[in-house]
Amino acid sequence: MPLIATRGAASAQGFGEFAQSAAVNYIEEVFSTFLYTGNNSTLSINNSIDLSTKGGLVWIKNRQQAAYYHTLVDTVRGPSNQIYSNATDAQYTATGLDVTAFTSTGFTLGPDNFCNQNNGNNVSWTFREQPKFFDIVTYTGNGTNNRAISHNLGSTPGTVIVKCTSAVAAWPVWHRSLAGSNYNMYLNLTTASGAQGDFSSDGSASITSTTFPVSNGGLANTNAATYVAYVFAHDAGGFGLTGTDNVISCGSFTLDGSGNATVNLGYEPQWVMYKRTTATSDWFMVDTMRGFVAEPGTDNLLSANTAAAEDVGGGSFYLTSTGFKYPSGTPSNTWIYIAIRRGPMKVPTVGTSVYESTTYTGNNASERKIGSSVLTDLLLLSNRDATATDWSTYAQFVFDRLRGQNLSLSTSNTNAQISGWNNYCNFDMNTGWDTGSTADQQYLNKTSSTYVSNALRRAPSFFDVVCYTGDSVTPRTITHNLGVAPELMLIKSRSNARGWAVYANAIGNNKYLILNGTNAALTDATIWVNTAPTSSVFTVGDPFDVNNSGYTYVAYLFATCAGVSKVGSYTGNAGYTVTVPCGFTSGVRFVLIKRTDSTGDWYVWDSARGIIAGNDPYLLLNSTAAEVTGTDYVDTYAAGFEVTSTAPAGLNATGGTYIFLAIA
Repeated sequence: MPLIATRGAASAQGFGEFAQSAAVNYIEEVFSTFLYTGNNSTLSINNSIDLSTKGGLVWIKNRQQAAYYHTLVDTVRGPSNQIYSNATDAQYTATGLDVTAFTSTGFTLGPDNFCNQNNGNNVSWTFREQPKFFDIVTYTGNGTNNRAISHNLGSTPGTVIVKCTSAVAAWPVWHRSLAGSNYNMYLNLTTASGAQGDFSSDGSASITSTTFPVSNGGLANTNAATYVAYVFAHDAGGFGLTGTDNVISCGSFTLDGSGNATVNLGYEPQWVMYKRTTATSDWFMVDTMRGFVAEPGTDNLLSANTAAAEDVGGGSFYLTSTGFKYPSGTPSNTWIYIAIRRGPMKVPTVGTSVYESTTYTGNNASERKIGSSVLTDLLLLSNRDATATDWSTYAQFVFDRLRGQNLSLSTSNTNAQISGWNNYCNFDMNTGWDTGSTADQQYLNKTSSTYVSNALRRAPSFFDVVCYTGDSVTPRTITHNLGVAPELMLIKSRSNARGWAVYANAIGNNKYLILNGTNAALTDATIWVNTAPTSSVFTVGDPFDVNNSGYTYVAYLFATCAGVSKVGSYTGNAGYTVTVPCGFTSGVRFVLIKRTDSTGDWYVWDSARGIIAGNDPYLLLNSTAAEVTGTDYVDTYAAGFEVTSTAPAGLNATGGTYIFLAIA
């Protein structure tokens, strides 16, 4: 008889300030990459994953120390029972140490160095039990050949990882892309795949939607030994509003004659573990929190089979909006992978969950944290007094997680992205950002200089970031993950000196604006090919600014999200106040305005510097000038904002047309 699998409940639960539904599952409810600094004492990790009632696995690695193993603890075996992916050790019981409890919002750590070294930088990956995503099974071996072990994944597994918890033994791994059910590899070893027979002894037993086999001659079914199995789904749907979205994929790719491969998952991943099957290699692990980005050769690697410290910049994968690319491997080699979709999948309902503005005065300190509430996917950073080094040239700096914290752009000029910022700007954290490891902070934290940090999180219907390489093909469609049609797009060549091309639905798909200039809307039928964006793609032609062959680009996409953001337009009425409703309830915290029928600057206000019924300081995205104070051009009101009667023609000319982006 098949063994009854042990697992937690499977119903979905919402969290945070995003739209919730008890009938809908989202990736952010079942998976988390969470970074933390240890204190060798009691430490609560709040990653918004309900482990206490839903069940799951916590996988932790100290990123700096090779002495501390990959530690895996799950709710089925209990928080004190550790196993190590890079070792063959039996389960070790560490009562009161490392992971001490599972909670409704994560887990709690106690003292000890493996998971909670004082001042140690750690990464935790949490996999919650959920049908069509992940399941945990425990069983006792009986020595029967091709024995069927039941699971509750609700779909055919893509990967099964088994560890004997009662004795010293390797970690058998079956993956759907291997030659058969009798083929497997070992998580703690670098060896290629082979007919090891740990699951099916001869390939005759199948992995199904209800069971997986274990054999009597391998390492997964020794009589009287105890085991845990981690079962991962593959393209099983079950997520998103329709319940059909995939969030986890187990596949393979073979490198072409040039050593390249493109993997199309149908979504942008946030976590990938990959291993070569045709030759030896580590079990590499990348994630977007530690630096899995859209630039090749910059990923930060950990390997499940070794306790080695993180290899900074040692990876070759790079992200696309639909998967990832491997550009520099050994031709004809085959690799397997497990990939997990980027979140959040929920549509935000309040602006504070996706946008935070913070003002600060520089103090030249390294690793100074700025902001506290929003995961920073995009940082628009402005020196308000323009006194810090290079601000007279670059004005507002733009950093984003997808390109990597090492690279900056400026909204005021045409320069290609500048590298070398990893010591000054660090996104390697769950909320906010910090000023990096270099004590000499003349750029982003110069003593006595004043700054404003505008941090945005990517979220459906609100904001997305896309990186792509031009090919001069027209028309060319670029896939995005905004979930709705973008209403405002800012596109910049990363690799070459080109201007910022701006699409705004209010001016039509045959015109564009220039973010680094004051120009009125320019007519050009080729730039967007007279084609409006859709909920899944935007269209570009072959001009240098958006699609020149070999150039690399970044696109920032915005849309109207009810109660959170508004992309729109208004008509000026000089000498009178213009009221601009946005559908908000507590006014605006960020406003960007540009005149489109004539020349005009790109004005920016934010609530951190003040949007009040009085003087409001503003900055210009197209200018290197310092902040302008002593003017009252924009006021907030509950439903949106007002452009005052004293505002100049750049904001309020009779009959003038204007576009805006407002965030609540």
